[in-house]
Amino acid sequence: MTGAARGIGRAIAARSHDEGGIVVGTDIDDIHGAATADEIGCRFEALDVADEDAWQRLAERIPQADVVVNNAGITGFEQGMVAHDPEHARLEDWRAVHRVNLDGTFLGCRYAIGAMKARGAGSIINISSRSGLVGIPMAAAYAASKAAIRNHTKTVALYCAQQG
Repeated sequence: MTGAARGIGRAIAARSHDEGGIVVGTDIDDIHGAATADEIGCRFEALDVADEDAWQRLAERIPQADVVVNNAGITGFEQGMVAHDPEHARLEDWRAVHRVNLDGTFLGCRYAIGAMKARGAGSIINISSRSGLVGIPMAAAYAASKAAIRNHTKTVALYCAQQG
């Protein structure tokens, strides 16, 4: 479970644990992530979803998985209000949102496939948003990243089906 320190990720991790799942919560926020895992009663691993080396280290510690939930995401407004409209957004702000939301989901799928391949089964759940269906004039990077996640999820599903 990526992005498990708070919000939707925390809720999914807690519910999964309550239903008997063996949950490993991950988050870039070590302090809140560890505290949340303690509250829930699950394991915590620090993870920057946009860092492939971090995914590789996680895969070495957790080589198999039945379910991977790619939930980690940002809006781009975490550090305050900045322009995210198509005319004024800075490329570095655009890329920062995509690095977490889209690159993180890509890497999560890539390593999830590896963790599930030996068993030939598993579920990858990618969290998108209604923003992936409609444009948001003042949050262009967020909306674009969520739309891309929706399509990437379909691509991953078709690829995995072809691989058996």
